[in-house]
Amino acid sequence: MVNRLRPALRRVLTALTLCGVLTVAASGCSASDGEHVGTSERSPAAPPTARPGSAGKVVPPEPGVAFDYQIGGAYAPPPGVRAVSRDRAAKPAPRLYNICYVNAFQAQPDATGWWQAHHPDLLLRDANGALVVDKDWDEALLDISTSAKRERLAKIVGEWIDGCAAAGYQAVEADNLDSHERSKGLLTADHDMAFGKLLVARAHAAGLAIGQKNAAGLARQGRSLGFDFAVAEECGQYDECGDYANAYDDRVFVIEYQAAGLTAACAAWGGRLSVVLRDVDVAPAGEAAHRRRTC
Repeated sequence: MVNRLRPALRRVLTALTLCGVLTVAASGCSASDGEHVGTSERSPAAPPTARPGSAGKVVPPEPGVAFDYQIGGAYAPPPGVRAVSRDRAAKPAPRLYNICYVNAFQAQPDATGWWQAHHPDLLLRDANGALVVDKDWDEALLDISTSAKRERLAKIVGEWIDGCAAAGYQAVEADNLDSHERSKGLLTADHDMAFGKLLVARAHAAGLAIGQKNAAGLARQGRSLGFDFAVAEECGQYDECGDYANAYDDRVFVIEYQAAGLTAACAAWGGRLSVVLRDVDVAPAGEAAHRRRTC
């Protein structure tokens, strides 16, 4: 299969800068937690959006809401935006629907050393003992091949999810549901779905909606599993948006990285889904690489 583009997420700031902020500290930010750090931001006024309550009510996103994808670094959302996705170490944007990015199925490149030091057996390895790596993004795959390992990984990732809830996010996107496609045959879609089921339960227990990230062919299964919405990269480019839209009742956040993909997504789905064009590195506004367009 064609390997989907996914933002590089290599923007690393010091934990000291962010962890001095109360809401970020509540998210579990630390210098050794196995995830990279995002950026702080200022946000404009926007209509209030429901947040998880003390009873843990899960609030799914509205279909077609104006959206911005900021996982490479947070910045003030453009006017009219009502939903954003940001890295879990960044603060949520006030009065918007906030989605917390977590790399749930693969390790961030700057976190591989942490995994090696603390949980080396939870990284997927081939028959020679070498790490199985998504070479496009230098991300080692997590080993979700057994129930015991999935349970252990769910505790680690679950702490990140709980941190998202504590920080004030309304939802979480669990990246790389399609990790089996890059596993050299060592993982299957069933492994990914079994781990996804654990993440769904953890997110819902924390009062968060949870989004399926990519894997169009698993959209209906993902919805049956309990995922509440989808985050789809380049579904316009590859003519897959309908798979997500049908499974998730148009609760789909579409990120395109090429003009042709944006044109296709807008023509077919611009009136129904949340569509945005971003640069591949999802650079913050004000940087030379930053690019953002909508339908």
